[in-house]
Amino acid sequence: MPTTLLADRALVSVSGLEAEHFLQNILTVDLDVLGQGEAKPGALLAPQGKILFDFLVSRAGEDAFRLECRADIADDFIKRLMFYRLRAKVDISKQEQDVVAVSWQADSIASQNDSSTGVYDRRFNLAVIRFYETPLPAADATLADWDAFRLSQGVAESGPDYALNDAFPHDVLLDQLDGIGFKKGCFIGQEVVSRMQHRGTARRRVLLVEAAGALPASGTELTAGGRPVGTLGSVSGTHGLAIARIDRVKAAMDASQEISAGGVTVSLSIPGWARFTFPEAASAEDA
Repeated sequence: MPTTLLADRALVSVSGLEAEHFLQNILTVDLDVLGQGEAKPGALLAPQGKILFDFLVSRAGEDAFRLECRADIADDFIKRLMFYRLRAKVDISKQEQDVVAVSWQADSIASQNDSSTGVYDRRFNLAVIRFYETPLPAADATLADWDAFRLSQGVAESGPDYALNDAFPHDVLLDQLDGIGFKKGCFIGQEVVSRMQHRGTARRRVLLVEAAGALPASGTELTAGGRPVGTLGSVSGTHGLAIARIDRVKAAMDASQEISAGGVTVSLSIPGWARFTFPEAASAEDA
């Protein structure tokens, strides 16, 4: 399994007798179904339902959780958690370690590698193990290798793929990645997210992007027939991710319109593991 080091991550510790109850009531992810040895994606939302902070959460012992997030948002994330703590019996702190190791199995879903010192990243169908405890395993792959793998699997992250406070959980496929606990009860922003789920109104989605030549820079607008359909996210050569309006993409496909990014013709597809589909017809808004 190739391994690389991620030097732009931070680890936030939340521990104490009421840690699970505290987090369960504010985060999207359902901690009741979070097992030992696994990390699941989640978010802390604004009351209006948009993502303020994204992270991976894992258990770090009895009554203790580890929240892995971007290093540049960690301090603000802690401040927001402290704001919601009130009188809850929890301790919130940032760990000194700011490097995470990740190993991945690029060509098999049946990896039996020992993960006793790591946790499985459940965003992926293939075996992906994140290591938090020092000493970390030695790196034998580059960050570009990891990014290329992540993009090939259709897994988006804030920063390179979308801006915080600008996306709903459905936009970045948290509903597809078990990052939203629809049955667990209330959490911040839950009403908006549940309404979107039950009405089936999510139209912005992460899609795989492929081109015959090199793709332009992240942030380039995707257009079809002179009309915007989405925005390019992370790019690795001829492959990348985009957040796009799937109703407009479907309309362009049905009309045999070229979809392009900065003059480069692209094809868009749904990640193979995702459960959503392109709509059968254009939305009333686009009619």
